[in-house]
Amino acid sequence: MTDLAVPPARADAPRISLPAFHALLTEQHPFSLLLGIEVTQIGYGTARAVLPARDSHQRLGGIVAGPMLMGLADLAMYAAVVGATGQTHAVTASLTINFLRKSPAGAIVADARLLKVGRLSAGEVILTSEHSDEPLAHIVSTWSVPKP
Repeated sequence: MTDLAVPPARADAPRISLPAFHALLTEQHPFSLLLGIEVTQIGYGTARAVLPARDSHQRLGGIVAGPMLMGLADLAMYAAVVGATGQTHAVTASLTINFLRKSPAGAIVADARLLKVGRLSAGEVILTSEHSDEPLAHIVSTWSVPKP
């Protein structure tokens, strides 16, 4: 795989472009395509991703299943980590999810932000529905980032 990281013009600029990140997902992380997750924004330590509305994402009762929400949160945090570090080989060290309410059928939005950038990066993700800003889940995650 070629190095997809781009040298930043500013210190707070993302270390990878959105098109390069999409190419990375296609080449190295096909599960995101399987779930249909779309990363719509990537910044320095921030990202937004959307899990589309699909019947296959639901469990009994018509709510979005927890594993779908965890996958969405993990991918959103990965985008934020790569956006801040340019290190595409970063891996999840921990992920804790607190479900705050039922996730209604429909698209789910994940907003990720890093709180610490380094060899061990840490951040949070807030999940909301496409129709409300009320949090559905709060995720805290740490990432192991390889040396450049």
